[in-house]
Amino acid sequence: MAPAKEEAALSKPLYVFDLPEEILSTITLKTQPHLPTREPPQPSEKSAEEPAERLESENGSPAKATSCNLCGLNFATVPDQRNHVRSDLHGYNLKQKLKGLKPVGEADFEKLVGDLDESISGSESDESEDDFDDDGSKPKESTLSALLKKQAKISGSEFDEFASQKKQRGSGKPPMLWFTSPSLPENTSLGIYRAIFTEAEQEEESHIIEALRSKQLPPTLPPKLNPDGGIPLPNTEIGPHYFLCMIGGGHFAAMVVSLAPKLAKRAGAEERSATVIAHKTFHRYTTRRKQGGSQSANDSAKGAAHSAGSSLRRYNEAALVSEVRELLTSWKTLIDSAELIFIRATGTTNRRTLFGPYEGQVLRNNDTRNRGFPFSTRRATQKELMRCFVELTRVKQSTIDEAALATLNAPQPDTKVFTPSTPKQSKPPKPTKEEEEAALHTTQITSIIKRSKVPALLNYLKSNTISPTFTFSPANHHTPTPLHLAAALNSAPAVTALLTKAGADPTIMNDDARTPFTLAGDRATRDAFRLARFELGESAFDWDAAGVPSALTRSELEKREAREKSEKAEEDKVEAARRKAETERLRKESEAEEVKKRESRLGKGKALGAAPVKSGQEKREEEMRGLTPEARARMERERRARAAEERMKRLQGN
Repeated sequence: MAPAKEEAALSKPLYVFDLPEEILSTITLKTQPHLPTREPPQPSEKSAEEPAERLESENGSPAKATSCNLCGLNFATVPDQRNHVRSDLHGYNLKQKLKGLKPVGEADFEKLVGDLDESISGSESDESEDDFDDDGSKPKESTLSALLKKQAKISGSEFDEFASQKKQRGSGKPPMLWFTSPSLPENTSLGIYRAIFTEAEQEEESHIIEALRSKQLPPTLPPKLNPDGGIPLPNTEIGPHYFLCMIGGGHFAAMVVSLAPKLAKRAGAEERSATVIAHKTFHRYTTRRKQGGSQSANDSAKGAAHSAGSSLRRYNEAALVSEVRELLTSWKTLIDSAELIFIRATGTTNRRTLFGPYEGQVLRNNDTRNRGFPFSTRRATQKELMRCFVELTRVKQSTIDEAALATLNAPQPDTKVFTPSTPKQSKPPKPTKEEEEAALHTTQITSIIKRSKVPALLNYLKSNTISPTFTFSPANHHTPTPLHLAAALNSAPAVTALLTKAGADPTIMNDDARTPFTLAGDRATRDAFRLARFELGESAFDWDAAGVPSALTRSELEKREAREKSEKAEEDKVEAARRKAETERLRKESEAEEVKKRESRLGKGKALGAAPVKSGQEKREEEMRGLTPEARARMERERRARAAEERMKRLQGN
């Protein structure tokens, strides 16, 4: 591929399901660091005593079900094969494979064992009390351990360590698979998350390349959704899709995303974006503020609490479980037909919410489609799920100097004892004149927008002949253009100037597939986009692709502001009248209370010397007299909590 085509292919983000044909047709899997390299066997170097079955297996004939491809042996029954797997020959060949060496045949292994200089019964020196069995006899050392001791000069426990490592859970494979292509620069590699491939697809290079090519999907129109439930209408073809779900801290978010890209127009050109088929979020107050942890976890550790807050959290936990399971049931068809299922659910309570067991459960622990997110995630929200989907499906680009990497990996000579040798750091490449100029413009434009200096911004762009679609350097993934930055800073004047006077494109997306309008945080900034849509006209940009709502004229904006101002004045007037009436009512009640207190002090209608009856307010004031403001506030909170708990008990009793 010509340099211009290489730059064009890598100038925009690449996605797993929408790779360019020039890359897809030549892509190959790079050697993975976790796989041991092994030289191809040479027929001339084969031992004459190796069994014929081994040669046939290596020549490409299909291996039998009761055979060992590693040792090149066939067995008559399955028990014979199992016994072989536990034999010293099979264990020795496993060690050879891990070292990148060729396995040996039965005759060669017998010869190695016969040449041992030491006794198979074990060493006769360095005996300790722990080296004997319960009956006082010396345990025998295995043939394999003795052979490994001689060849590698290591401790006799190496094979035991190897056997224990085989039993450890987890494959230990890196999360990324790296690919290369002649269509790309020599020092450029493409990375794809391993999680989107099945185990069968990862076994051989040809399988994984074929799987990658089969994942390419043509753009399609988004499915028709049900306006009531937000899910596809019955009998609607939605195509391949993923189900993503997160739960934790009382937050739950779920999403079904189509893998086929959606076509959209941006500045007259076709762009592709993701289609969300269904999404839903829940939030319930279930965690103990400033103390952490869920209420159920606290109850399990310390026993059930009896405060109003704990009762509310228990109720919310049960409500969240019910809501989540009802949603999963309503989405059962979408989940059952999903290609993969990505779930983040930490903690026993959260996993029990999703995986049960319960009647009619949808998600199951033993589902081979289940995946975790191979990167850090944040709070469960719809925005976070979309970010994770983009991260999963976006192809990573890595540029590294292979010669420098080989130099760093080469062993360094030991020139001095106890003196660590550090590899010489290569100097970063000197930036070009264009890169220095772009960095200077980025600094100046960013500073002007942050200070909302609109005339200075327009003058700077004009005097330096800077394109309205200028991209910051170094790249800013969240706000790559001045319009993104102005919208994110809620600078409505800068947004208006960039759109109407500088000609900035509102359809450009950042790396998270978000347009400038979606970054606006207040209504004034969003109104600036709508005003620009009216002033520039519908033909200027694809405003729907930019996410900008219907156009808004300045007269409509002024009418809305006047109406809101009038409504606020009316509300203030009503609120003032309400406060006045409430103040009058409290004054009358206070006067009546004073009369009662006065009558009580005079002992009216009571025996001489009888103690006056105190009201509830008087008792509270007497209890709080002399306390600090913090103590008074604490007592008031406790009183309100007790009252709330009483109300809940009465409601539960009804």
